[in-house]
Amino acid sequence: MANNETILTAEGLAEIERELEELKGPKRKELSHRLKVAISYGDLKENSEYHSAKDDQAFMETRILELERILRTARVVSSSKADEIGIGSVVVLLDIEFNEQIEYRIVGPAEANVTDNKISYESPLGKGLIGKKVGATVNIEAPVGVIQYKILEIKA
Repeated sequence: MANNETILTAEGLAEIERELEELKGPKRKELSHRLKVAISYGDLKENSEYHSAKDDQAFMETRILELERILRTARVVSSSKADEIGIGSVVVLLDIEFNEQIEYRIVGPAEANVTDNKISYESPLGKGLIGKKVGATVNIEAPVGVIQYKILEIKA
């Protein structure tokens, strides 16, 4: 894969498109209104509302540029093999040490979000899982030591 490609699942592509549409539409209008109100207060040097709105605007415009870059370089992948873990797979794992089950979706780095149980195929766990099958045990190097997982189920 080329270095400038951004790997996404179809779901991740749709999320990015929705976020970009929201930022370019309603969020820009809302921020424009905030700036107008803040400017009406006068003396921009001492105007905290104005500076806050300008900071938010800079952050939003940077995010818009980032999302547009992601979409320009996007390559959508789908997991075609339900018997082998790949990008887009949903994997049910057993943490052997704690006897706990956890479910992760393997995604590209641009859509990884641990709080949503979406892990990048480039992460240590993602790398350890790619290509594995149900029943396999994987050992993942972590700061706390080696963590062992057993693959219980793969959903395409």
